[in-house]
Amino acid sequence: MRALVTGATGFVGKRLLAKLQRPVVLSRDATQAAKKLERFGANVYAWDPQGGSPPADAFDGIDTVIHLAGDSVAEGRWTAAKKASIRDSRVMGTRNLVAGLRKLPKKPQVLVSASAVGWYGSHGDEELTEASPPAKDFLADVCAQWEREATAARELGIRVVPIRIGIVLGEKGGALGKMLTPFQLGLGSPLGSGQQYMPWVHIDDLVELMLFAAREASVAAPLNGVAPNPVTNREFTKTLGRVLGRPTFFPPVPGFMLKLMLGEFAEVLLGSQRVVPRAAQAANFQFKFPELEPALRNVLRR
Repeated sequence: MRALVTGATGFVGKRLLAKLQRPVVLSRDATQAAKKLERFGANVYAWDPQGGSPPADAFDGIDTVIHLAGDSVAEGRWTAAKKASIRDSRVMGTRNLVAGLRKLPKKPQVLVSASAVGWYGSHGDEELTEASPPAKDFLADVCAQWEREATAARELGIRVVPIRIGIVLGEKGGALGKMLTPFQLGLGSPLGSGQQYMPWVHIDDLVELMLFAAREASVAAPLNGVAPNPVTNREFTKTLGRVLGRPTFFPPVPGFMLKLMLGEFAEVLLGSQRVVPRAAQAANFQFKFPELEPALRNVLRR
């Protein structure tokens, strides 16, 4: 596999690069990215995802494109400008990437494109699979547009696999990195009712799923990038406290307080998504960490 990666300096991107040989990277700031990614032997090209097509010479010899670029959903309050950045970095960035692929005389075989479980919206304890329709809210609309732009590459003869990613658990970053301090201080508690389902995935399983999607020619439709066993927020809280050896006796953080602190993003934390990776399992992908507690113990070295 000769792969080109966007979003490579991010939490998942760096873990992915460690699995690739001689990767090519597209980055807005090529100089800084080259410094950050030096240990991976990456060849870095400059590309502003919202500024137009990527440079054609970056794709020389490339058979696989893994597209992860997008503004963080969890960083900063959701102002109108922030929401526009969340949307445009994904939708316009993917549109410009596919426009660049259209110009190539020899095109890659496969595009693995990030998406998110935000596609499904909040559905209580209903099981959600890749066949479930998109919701009608901001994140679902972003995901639908994002995937629509990616799947336009099928018109070019490129196999496209969107990966609808859940909460990624890994060391030194991601959602777990933000949770650790209060839990380590014994201040961990459920959010809202605590009954909302959290679709999570170990970062190693997510990376392997992306590589699996790139390799397996029979996979040509969305895959849920989540572990087979989603848990409620209350279960997650208790499990993380147990792994850390810290109490989780504090009362739940009320939903209204989360909304005051975080604004519209609080709806993401309070929504319930019981997402399962049915398509990945049907394609015989094997999860190394299907259960939460072993996943957390591995990540936290406990």
